[in-house]
Amino acid sequence: MPIYEFLCRKCNTKSSILVRNRAESSIAKCPSCGSSNLERVISSFAYHKSAKTIREEAGEPRMFPNSDYYKDPRNVGRWTEKRFKELGLDMPPQIQEEIQAAREGELPKSLKERL
Repeated sequence: MPIYEFLCRKCNTKSSILVRNRAESSIAKCPSCGSSNLERVISSFAYHKSAKTIREEAGEPRMFPNSDYYKDPRNVGRWTEKRFKELGLDMPPQIQEEIQAAREGELPKSLKERL
């Protein structure tokens, strides 16, 4: 059962309406003014960036980044992961857990204290 977007020609309100079948779209009413003079419009859509694109757009932290860079939890640990990979070392599980927690919004204790 699709949800369509309609534009009310009377009050110019855009509304999302659940339509069970094509016949129902002709009897839909505007939730704001009650008018049945609706026009179906093309719905907007969301574009979600991949993790790779987000990392590429964020770029490398500068030599001395400002504190705002690390307020975005996705940035915490990027440099560390990159360096471990470049050096061919396995990252300790504790560090991996802290980086993952930061990406989910929980900053490491040592960073919380600095901010």
